[in-house]
Amino acid sequence: MPQPNDSRLQYDPTATKAILPADLWDDLAPQLLAARDETLADVELLHSGNPVPAEKEPLDAGFIELPRELLDEAAVNEKTSLLERIETTAAGLRKDFDRVVVLGIGGSHMGMRALFEALRHPYHNELKREQRDGLPRLTFQGNNLDNDASQGLLDLLAHGNRERLEDRWGVIVISKSGSTLETAVAFRLFRDALEQLYGADSDECRRFIVPVTGEAGKLRALSNEAGYQHVFPIPDDVGGRFSVFTAVGLLPAAVLGLDVRRLLAGAADMTDRFRNEPPGQNPVLDYVATGHLCEHERGLTTRVLSTWGGRLEAVGLWYDQLLSESLGKHEQGATPITVVNTRDLHSRGQQHQEGRRDKLITNVVVDTPSSTPLALPSSSFDQDNLNRLAGRTMPEFLTAAIAGTNQAYADADRPTADIRLPCLDEFALGHLLQMLMLATVVEGRLVNINPDGQPGVEAYLRNMQAKLDRS
Repeated sequence: MPQPNDSRLQYDPTATKAILPADLWDDLAPQLLAARDETLADVELLHSGNPVPAEKEPLDAGFIELPRELLDEAAVNEKTSLLERIETTAAGLRKDFDRVVVLGIGGSHMGMRALFEALRHPYHNELKREQRDGLPRLTFQGNNLDNDASQGLLDLLAHGNRERLEDRWGVIVISKSGSTLETAVAFRLFRDALEQLYGADSDECRRFIVPVTGEAGKLRALSNEAGYQHVFPIPDDVGGRFSVFTAVGLLPAAVLGLDVRRLLAGAADMTDRFRNEPPGQNPVLDYVATGHLCEHERGLTTRVLSTWGGRLEAVGLWYDQLLSESLGKHEQGATPITVVNTRDLHSRGQQHQEGRRDKLITNVVVDTPSSTPLALPSSSFDQDNLNRLAGRTMPEFLTAAIAGTNQAYADADRPTADIRLPCLDEFALGHLLQMLMLATVVEGRLVNINPDGQPGVEAYLRNMQAKLDRS
């Protein structure tokens, strides 16, 4: 579905282009287009049914066309589509309990956390149910082996009255294989707590435990044996850190009342732009060019994602994983850092302004706040000397902070670029997340790194399991 230009994300590397010679950008353009062609050819290869060459293994390019495929499936056959099943299940769960515990790690955790923090009320869990429009609270676990955090949540959930809606809770457990230790341990603990509340063989346990998993594996086998009513798939050709637009992200997002179709529409629109727009107008290719040239021409191996406002911090943390696991291979790959400004101007800002010249700073700016702008009131107590600014709004203060910070970086020849979102809604966030996933894959192809797989992570998992088995 085409969107007017003023509703789309805009990427502006002007400040960085002023620092790097113009011919570098021109010379890189053919390589960018070749990397784009290779990325799109990977999708065709997956759909062809032909064997994947060894040098491409693993190949997890299914995320690229997935948003459009899900929307098209729903348009052709609404009643049997995955989207309809997700939305119907989510609507039922919203009525059944007041808290959903999402168990998952890595991409099975970070994508939904990014959606939740960006798109729901900043204090969602602390609002009364009627203030949440009947939406459940959301809590994450299974993303760490932290005894105290797990026990703390179990304490919160214990001793509830199963007949009282405010005490009722359920679990969405997310694991493609079912063998990731952190999530598997958490699932056994929270499944046991749920069975104690509702009864081990109760209808509630079969309905309130919702696995999202691969078509085969330990969690799928357990789900079949337990007879859980709702089980959702993770496609084989979508890797964990690219899974936000599968049921991994869409199911809990729908439970939280988010417009998942609008989210997918934003992602699909970004894929269309990636496929059709040339360098200089293509946010994905221009983002890759900026990072690549800064790293390889200026030695800027640290990429700071500077989010202006706390609601996008989890998007930055999601991107930290995406970039690190995808490109941190063969002793290559930039190091991602997420900051929230203006908060972190008072901690990391000094280092970014006058520290090592190894950083590219990308600002993520939302042009219009989701709530009514707060205006500074006048006061009879003016010891803080703020009456001169009375009537100015919080967004005006933030705009001045962004401009002042960028000017300070420019004066010191510190390169910056801007990602601008017209607002913070499902379409805009779908745009942003898909852009960053596509850019990560294209950059991998550009420098001959397979962006899929995470062999370094697998090493720690093998060692951990071996030590547990020997002890």
